[in-house]
Amino acid sequence: MRISEMNWMQVEQHVLQDRRAVLPIGSLEQHAQLSLCVDAILSEQVAVEAAEALCVPVFPVINYGFTPSFVDYAGTVTLRLSTLCALMCDVLDGMVRSGFRQIVIVNGHGGNGPAHGAILEWLDKNRGVQVKWHNWWSAPQTMAKVKAIDPVASHASWMENFPSTRVRGVAPPTQPKPMIDLARYQRIDPGAKKILIGDGNFGGHYQRTDADMTALWEVAVAETRAIISNDWD
Repeated sequence: MRISEMNWMQVEQHVLQDRRAVLPIGSLEQHAQLSLCVDAILSEQVAVEAAEALCVPVFPVINYGFTPSFVDYAGTVTLRLSTLCALMCDVLDGMVRSGFRQIVIVNGHGGNGPAHGAILEWLDKNRGVQVKWHNWWSAPQTMAKVKAIDPVASHASWMENFPSTRVRGVAPPTQPKPMIDLARYQRIDPGAKKILIGDGNFGGHYQRTDADMTALWEVAVAETRAIISNDWD
């Protein structure tokens, strides 16, 4: 359930029985023909669907992340890493003040990974609180399902092309894209990156059947629900 659908009195009563909560985080960055908000859309959606059956509150998604590699693409906005770390710790502070002690961060953007270090530092100052960092798209069961459907999958390819991330009136290319040189990508500046990757897809088919995507999504929701539900002792 979304915490936006609760008032403060309900939260105050809720934490007396259940101290779990979920914080989704994404980014605003290019995803080829898909929405700039893919990472935020999917992290919030998988969190809400996973938490619903557990009656665990889901806080509003943090829409911005750390994505300096894509700044030459129009519409991309990146936070400084220090800003992202401070923002996440501030939000966690508020969650703890409200009584939550078992928090799952559902991350939808690989570039946010360095911020996990700030959470580990934060835990030193918040003894007794537990925080799980869950990269939903690359979690073991979900990634295994991706590979079973099509082993060639990457940023802005079919594996992120869900009905909720498509842009109305935009048809993706029908032919798969060769994988980019990832080693070269990692070492060059944002302008050179844009030249290397072109439209933004790192490689693979742009879209697969809705049946494939539904099957993938069901695994992702179930795996995220297990993360929220289990192993808090």
